[in-house]
Parts: sequence; C-alpha cells; structure tokens
Amino acid sequence: MTRSEGPPGVLARRPAEQTRRLLLRGTSGVVGRCRGFTREALDDWRWLPAGEPGAGPAGSPDGDGADPLDEERLAVAEDVLLLVSEVVTNACMHAGGPTELVLHHTAERLRIEVSDGSPEPPRPRPGRGPAQPGGHGLVVLGRLARAWGWRPTEAGKTVWLEVIPPPAGRPAAPPAGPRASG
Repeated sequence: MTRSEGPPGVLARRPAEQTRRLLLRGTSGVVGRCRGFTREALDDWRWLPAGEPGAGPAGSPDGDGADPLDEERLAVAEDVLLLVSEVVTNACMHAGGPTELVLHHTAERLRIEVSDGSPEPPRPRPGRGPAQPGGHGLVVLGRLARAWGWRPTEAGKTVWLEVIPPPAGRPAAPPAGPRASG
C-alpha cells in the first residue's frame, strides 16, 4: 500500500479505528502467516518507519544517522510481532492451533486477540529457570503488553493483549519539485 504524504509540516495521521481478522486452521506455517498479517496492518497504520516495511530505521532528514522516533516506532512494532508470535505459538502448542487472529486498532491502543478451541486458561510453567528454553511466553506478555488476559468462548477461549501505539510519525516530507518562496 502506498502512503500518501500530507502538506509540509503536517503529521501523518493514522486511521482512527479499524479491526482486521484472519481466520486460521491447523498449526503449519500459522505463526509466519500471523506475523505477516500483523506486519502489513502495522505498516498500513504507520507503526513502521517510512520506507520498506520492517527494513529498519530510516535515516534522519539531515543525514546524521537514525531518527530516534523511527527507532522507537520500529521497537514497538517488533514488540507487537514478538507478542503475536508468542500467543499464536502457545495456541499451537497447547490448543491444537489458533482459529482466529483479530487486530483492533484505535488511536489509544492496539488490541490483539487470538482464539483457539481449548477452554483451558493460559498458565505459567512453574519452576522454569531463565536459561531453560520454553515456558517464558507469559512472562514476555507481562513485560511487553500494557495489559493481557483471556476470556472463555463457546468454542474455547480468546487470549487478548493490548499495546500502546508508538509516537506519531514525523512531519510529512515536502513534495518534490519547484517551490515558491515568499
């Protein structure tokens, strides 16, 4: 999707509210599909720095290195992708795979929901040391998400989490071509 630039000095606006749904079945390739779906939404919502989606921070306008705002936006987007990976992986490992990924975006937050067919609530694994692989997904959720929880559904459960949006983009670049001075 091509981004349209506004007039010079005007901050790029994000859509006020939008919900995107991805219906899922099975476990094969589902984490990558969910990450790709989420990355596309983040790019559309201008959570990623300008340029290639997820390619890294763009240089600052004066060419002196990375723009701190772009670095922050990229860091938040990478956190979101990690959180999606964790919740979807948990559904694959403990519930036979997710049935749906929902991204609900507002100006105040991004709510991510992953539904699966198991009524069992998410539970931390007891006695796992920090150096042991596996069992750390809920710790990651607790550290990176503003809030998270779960609710029972008729078909199983939905695990949800919320993330605060990154700072808005820098002012749009002036249009190319001759400019009137005045």
